[in-house]
Amino acid sequence: MNFLEEKILSDGVIKEGNILKVDNFLNHQIDIDIMRQVAYEFKRRFRGETVTKILTIEASGIAIATLLADLYDVPVVFAKKGETANCTDDKYVSQAYSFTHKRMNNVFVSKPYLNAGEKVLIVDDFLADGQAMLALTDIVKQAGAEVVGLGVAIEKGQQKGGRILREAGY
Repeated sequence: MNFLEEKILSDGVIKEGNILKVDNFLNHQIDIDIMRQVAYEFKRRFRGETVTKILTIEASGIAIATLLADLYDVPVVFAKKGETANCTDDKYVSQAYSFTHKRMNNVFVSKPYLNAGEKVLIVDDFLADGQAMLALTDIVKQAGAEVVGLGVAIEKGQQKGGRILREAGY
């Protein structure tokens, strides 16, 4: 994804704590052309896989997931990080530590939106320590569905997440 590397080099900023700030095109203001290219690249990389659902975690993965779901003509589900007044107990729950926010989150998907036998492609904007992806794979397993692949726009190579997920077979 050279187009994304070029965009990071031209517009990304490294902040204190080794935080890559790309909010001018990825996770605050969204450059639709870049996101569309990311979605097309994911579709290319996962060609041959049957995908019946795209799963991400709120909030920044939703843009990529939506564009990708449009290419596959399947629904998007995003795991929520917090309970609201209209939440039910009928949900799959896992935990993920947020590298960016420095806190543990309970993440959940309502059971009616993820079913046994579905073929799920999990996507997100960043991969740091892998906690969000591991929580999402756990939720897919709880549902009796199958993870057909993981896609991230930006992997922080100096972090352990990519290694952990590859060692787990993803």
